[in-house]
Amino acid sequence: MKIGKVPENVLKRSVLRQIQTKREEIICGAGIGEDCAVFSFDCREMMTCIQTAAVAAASAVSMGQLIRRCTNNLAAAGAEPVGIMIALTLPPETEEAEIKALMAEASACCKELNIQIAGGQTCISSAVREPVAAVTGYGRPFDREKSRPEREADGQERSTGAERRGGQDDGSAGKTVRAGQDIVISKWIGLEGTAILAGRYRDKLLQRYPAYFVEEAAGFDRFLSVIPEAATAVKSGVCMMHDASEGGIFGALWELAERAGVGLNIDLKKLPLRQETVEVCECCEANPYELLSGGALLMVTEDGPGLAEALKAENIPAAVVGRVTDSNNRMIVNGEEMRFLGRPAGDEIYRV
Repeated sequence: MKIGKVPENVLKRSVLRQIQTKREEIICGAGIGEDCAVFSFDCREMMTCIQTAAVAAASAVSMGQLIRRCTNNLAAAGAEPVGIMIALTLPPETEEAEIKALMAEASACCKELNIQIAGGQTCISSAVREPVAAVTGYGRPFDREKSRPEREADGQERSTGAERRGGQDDGSAGKTVRAGQDIVISKWIGLEGTAILAGRYRDKLLQRYPAYFVEEAAGFDRFLSVIPEAATAVKSGVCMMHDASEGGIFGALWELAERAGVGLNIDLKKLPLRQETVEVCECCEANPYELLSGGALLMVTEDGPGLAEALKAENIPAAVVGRVTDSNNRMIVNGEEMRFLGRPAGDEIYRV
């Protein structure tokens, strides 16, 4: 198989269909586009997310990026990240200085996000050739302007996730996703991939662009957390959220539509792109729409312009990029041209 996410048909056939045991304490579990699990104990909700990747210097993913991906998944599910646990599996030739460097990076990222490293495990194994980290994040539902009982008393519909699971609520949203609603995206697409490519191919890029331009692109990792926009979106009554990551914005849009069981109509020209991403992708021959897009959050809402303004009031760039439709067609519109959005392919970062 290709490096990256397992193909969707393989995931459905050989992973999800093998999960048979169900427990009432688990409100939301494994599924397409479901990046977090939601547990309920004594009427309290706890959300968890697990991310695993190689974090060696040669890897596309650093420890900080791994933690941000984990916490972004929690935020997109409607949870404020509180703590993480880290399990490190290291090859025998690992030096103590390398372990210290990995944990120092993890600690710095957690300080930035105001979350605690609650525990974990560190072991040496000949089964791995590079350091591998598994990050498990824990979060609690974001505070909302109204508590859940108050919203239900107002007669508002429960979340789409609730309806898909026979009335169970995953805590990530407050209304049903339906045709006519707006799709909003925060910040810009391709940020994570741009930062990685700019760092990896710095010398090549410097032959074409000035140093300040390349350094700005390499510094895009400062935009990768979606926790602030997720908190604002929850207070604004968002219906569903999904963070863009591997597979780029096209992959994220497909997963959102698959999860909600709806169609999409997306204006390609409205997808926000930084000029640095355009230039870096051109130089590295990468498609920015299928490039790692950590830092961008997709949001479905009744009032797209209103949500975009609320985000901008918090100094978070946002744009309305399309609408939900009542068919299963996922369409990308580029002027007079229309095409179907395909199933997610491998991320451009691996191909490049």
